[in-house]
Amino acid sequence: MESLVSQHNLEKAFTGKRVFVTGHTGFKGSWLITWLQLLGAEIQGYALAPETGKNIFNIIAPHVAHNNIVGDIRDKEKLRKEITDFKPDFIFHLAAQALVRRSYAIPAETFNVNIIGTANVLEALIGLSYPCVAIIVTTDKVYENKGVHTPYKETDRLGGFDPYSASKACAEIVTDSFIQSFFNIEKIKKHQKIIASVRAGNVIGGGDYSADRIVPDIINHLKQNKEIPVRNPQAIRPWQYVLEPLGGYLLCAAKIHEKPVELSRSYNFGPDEMDHLTVRELVEIAIKKWGRGTWKNVSKAGQLHEAGLLKLNTDRARRELQWYPKLNSKKAIEWTLDWYKQEHEIYNFTLQQIKDYQSL
Repeated sequence: MESLVSQHNLEKAFTGKRVFVTGHTGFKGSWLITWLQLLGAEIQGYALAPETGKNIFNIIAPHVAHNNIVGDIRDKEKLRKEITDFKPDFIFHLAAQALVRRSYAIPAETFNVNIIGTANVLEALIGLSYPCVAIIVTTDKVYENKGVHTPYKETDRLGGFDPYSASKACAEIVTDSFIQSFFNIEKIKKHQKIIASVRAGNVIGGGDYSADRIVPDIINHLKQNKEIPVRNPQAIRPWQYVLEPLGGYLLCAAKIHEKPVELSRSYNFGPDEMDHLTVRELVEIAIKKWGRGTWKNVSKAGQLHEAGLLKLNTDRARRELQWYPKLNSKKAIEWTLDWYKQEHEIYNFTLQQIKDYQSL
């Protein structure tokens, strides 16, 4: 079947609508506000300033019409005021401490940002007296990962070995608690709030400059003509281009707005079940696309734990939202390398990739 992620379908949902995005200065957030502008939405972003000068937000933000609010999602009163004053039709909550390896260095802060920050967003909804759809973005790592080949379903047990994964699993529990306590679907006519959580992982794409992430590591070493260090070459990941889950988030918001009782729940977004590559395969495809490069295995005993195998079952998103991945893993890597090869007109290239993706 054909995916409903198209400009025509999404414009119907977002043109002229007020959309509040937390974490808009991050990698996925920057792509999201670019897409929302293309759809004709009025955008307000709420996030900390980018940590480094080299980031996708600083590249594209001058071209995206939006209200840029610098704020911490742990600042409950400031966040509440900004949401209340803006009166959003949709909220996309992406703000997070999103790095596994960093979560080992700052575990308490990771739990604070990802759990309390999510609770603050949801609490702000309680005081709104008008309809609002909220999409809470977590991760594929919310599941209790047993290292098996069976893809995880939305109904599987939540868990988390590292602080990041555990904090996101907690954010899912917090979201469910708010739904049951304040936004029960049976009382939607009274509270008028529609909430869903969305789970995706191993997202790659142009503009990711985060530390300790495989694609930025690859790009940095390729550009410097250095050997690429690879920690876990045999680890299997559901690699997907950034537009795949973002298209899912947008479509989810549009669809649950139409059918809140039937569709307000959690959704996985990932590649086809058989479309999974090891880290080694990803690196070798990237080297081939770049035209040169080498890599080396730097795995060592006692290194920080990172899941070796993780797959998602996306049947629910396919069946209920009519969402399907458009790019396989190889194409996702190629689109990523194409972005990093751009020297000029990067915003226009970003916009063109969104348009090309919608038309697939």
